[in-house]
Amino acid sequence: MANEIEKLTLSNLRPARGATQARKRVGRGPGSGLGKTSGKGHKGHKARTGGGTNPGFEGGQMPMYRRLPKRGFTNPFKVIAQAVNIGQLKKLAATDVSPESLHAAGIVSKAGAPIKLLGTGDADRAYTVRGVKVSASARATVEAAGGRIEA
Repeated sequence: MANEIEKLTLSNLRPARGATQARKRVGRGPGSGLGKTSGKGHKGHKARTGGGTNPGFEGGQMPMYRRLPKRGFTNPFKVIAQAVNIGQLKKLAATDVSPESLHAAGIVSKAGAPIKLLGTGDADRAYTVRGVKVSASARATVEAAGGRIEA
């Protein structure tokens, strides 16, 4: 049993060959190859501590994000409803459509966030919709299938 495979344990675990490299030790004399200027060349912006430019820097030219006009604003209080199509309601076991039942079925990710029922697809049975906003086309589809929408 000369070529028996050694059991792998935490005590003999090693990284693969070539997977690790020695740490770059800079500023340790001319013999190291990274002495004196530590691989940063002579002077200049990038040779300094913290040197380097921001992502929008264009070499001193007025950057694009400052040249373009600014218009409007972003409303920080905007609430985006989670969209649910009528065709997705087939995943529900019951005919009751509520935020809790939609979350339990995995149709929506957040039960507490607003949900809006949209009219894409067909209603395969009479649904009772409560606690969910409904579009005009979804309302027509649900009521045509014999369902009802409760406020």
